[in-house]
Formats: sequence, C-alpha cells, structure tokens
Amino acid sequence: MSDMPRTDLPGIVITGVSGRMGQMLVRTVAASDKARLVGAIERSGHDWIGRDVGEAIGLGALGVTVEDEPLDAFARAQAVIDFTAPEATLEFAALAAQARAVHVIGTTGMSDDQIAALEPAARHAVIIRAGNMSLGVNLLTQLTRKVAEALDDDYDIEVIEAHHNQKVDAPSGTALMLGEAAAEGRGVSLTDVADRGRDGITGKRVKGHIGFSAIRGGDIVGEHDVMFAAAGERIILRHVATDRSIYARGALKAALWGQDKSPGQYDMIDVLGL
Repeated sequence: MSDMPRTDLPGIVITGVSGRMGQMLVRTVAASDKARLVGAIERSGHDWIGRDVGEAIGLGALGVTVEDEPLDAFARAQAVIDFTAPEATLEFAALAAQARAVHVIGTTGMSDDQIAALEPAARHAVIIRAGNMSLGVNLLTQLTRKVAEALDDDYDIEVIEAHHNQKVDAPSGTALMLGEAAAEGRGVSLTDVADRGRDGITGKRVKGHIGFSAIRGGDIVGEHDVMFAAAGERIILRHVATDRSIYARGALKAALWGQDKSPGQYDMIDVLGL
C-alpha cells in the first residue's frame, strides 16, 4: 500500500517537459511528498508524445504519458507549472482558467501587452507569475527596492545578468524584475528610465536611468548583480544560482500555496510572505 499514489495530494501538470526547466520540474514534483505529477505537456509533433515522461528524461517510468492536449490534462489537475514561451503561456492561461487550476508562470520574455492579456484568466483562477522563483532572488528584489529608496539619483543603477548560451531572451526576467524594484524604490516607471542597449557613440549616461547588461556563455545557471555607483563608491547586491532546482522548488511551493487562494494575480513576494 505504501507504493500506491497519493490521490489526496494536489495534482500538478508540467508544460514544456522536454526543456531544461521542464525536466527539472518533473524531477522535483516526482520526488515531492506534497504533490503528485498528473500530466506532462509538449507541443504537437514532438517525439516525446506518447512516451512515459519519466522514461523520456531518464528517471524511470512514472506512469504519466507526455501529451499534446493541455485542456484534458489541466482538467484533472489542481495546478499547472509553466516555463515555456510567451505565446504558449497565454494559451495555457486561458485553459488553466477553464479548469480552475492554479497557473504558476515562470515564463520570461513576456511583453507588457502579453502580461496584461493574463488578466481575463486571473478573474477565474489563481495566477502566480514571477521572473524568478527562488527565495534568494526575491529577497534581493526587496533589498534592491529598499536601497533604491535610500539613495538619490547621484547613484547610477546598473543591473548585470549572466546566463547560459541557450537562453533566448535578454534582459532576463529576473533582471527586469530587479529593474522594476529599483524603479519602484525611486518612484519612477521602469519604462521611462530603462537603458537596455548601448552600442556605438551613445553619449553620456542619462542621470536617473537604470541600465541593463546581459552576458551569455557556457552553462551559467544565473547570476545577477545590482550596482549602485556614485563618485567614490559602489554598492553591489548579488545573487548567484548554481543549480536550477531552486527555481523548480520555488515553483512547486507557489503551486501548493495557491490552492486556497481567491482568483487573481500573485507573485513570489506573496508566496514567500515578504
């Protein structure tokens, strides 16, 4: 009896299971004693469709078949964890709302319009979206806001991020989250003060702007620095991730936290009580 699946635990569906984060999420949920894996989604035509997801990732059979019909899977789940692409995430949000499943979104690279497009789904279901799911990064976000509140614009703010060479968006979702925190601390809109690209003769730095620099190389999991630079001194806040399992654990924590919440949009600051 001890090997029987716990049907009383929240059922979790993972989207994009063949990706780096998808595979890590499958492993994390499969190892959890607080949730159970009930679905694994990939795009139509993917060669994993019809295979046991555990066997596909080299974990051994888990009894969950990879499928390409998300609504069927969402209907038997209490939560969906989604680290895919912006367009896919919008489709998943509508389907998760139909199923009244908690939708945990770790997808990065979403535009302001795409984020706004989540609102109809949030009227019917819980959406938890964050550029980064780790405790450390969310603490860094809070610290960034506090430091930005304390320092005036004599301190230039730069957000420097580094990731592996397969990452397709820049700046990272985490970098933008940190930039938003700095802008909030300053009482300004990031849209108005962001400097996201420098090349050629750009002229001197504009006072009060928040700059971004993106580094891509090798297998870097994720490194983020927020630098406050003034004449004669610099303050640097830093977070280094060495294992992407921290993001998977945070996402699972969010999925469980959202089970008794009212429909609406939340973030990891809410989940962590920060």
